[in-house]
Amino acid sequence: MMIKEVVILAGGFGSRLKETVPDLPKCMAPVAGKPFMDYIIQYFLDQGVNKFIFSLGYLHDIVLHHLQKNWPSLDYEYCIESQPLGTGGAIKLAMQFVTNEAFMVVNGDTLFEVNIKNMYAIHQEQNAKITLALKPMEDYDRYGSVILDENKYIIKFTEKTFTKQGLINGGCYIIDKIWLQNLILPEVFSFEKDVLENQAQQSNLLGFVSNTYFIDIGIPEDFNKASIDLKDAF
Repeated sequence: MMIKEVVILAGGFGSRLKETVPDLPKCMAPVAGKPFMDYIIQYFLDQGVNKFIFSLGYLHDIVLHHLQKNWPSLDYEYCIESQPLGTGGAIKLAMQFVTNEAFMVVNGDTLFEVNIKNMYAIHQEQNAKITLALKPMEDYDRYGSVILDENKYIIKFTEKTFTKQGLINGGCYIIDKIWLQNLILPEVFSFEKDVLENQAQQSNLLGFVSNTYFIDIGIPEDFNKASIDLKDAF
């Protein structure tokens, strides 16, 4: 079995990138001549994912126009938030288009080149409800850290603080659809706070450590780095 469906959260305002990339959703920020979203789409196509669900909000018309013009053969659905729903609400809204029992979720401003086949195999073996792709990092303070037990289950999320060496949440998840649907959740909620942090220590969250390429373009410094890193991507 393979993961065939991915939800891309692409409704963010990109407030920290406003001076660098005005009047565009974060996922459409131009990186080495292409919208950042194109690198995400191409990566998942190369990994065997064949259905895309875009959860949109801010300036959604720009994203839809780009998809229609540049990805005419792509199999995709989309939903549009009439009001900001938080990351959790955006996932919940997009789930109406998910047809398989497990699906992937990624952020539209992050590219984490995990091996999806391996990640899903471990997710199935361990009967996890959510598997998080975790990136080893050194000397960081931009992210919180994730603490695992000896069986790679997540027991704690720590706040942002300077960390010499640790694991960060790469914003890339495999989710059991029925399990998530059965949680009692409001319409507007944070997936990170209201689901992940609540489920830590419940042996429902599995960590998949992957020391592969990771970039989050949410700040100008890393946005500029992505333009160098990805200039020959495809």
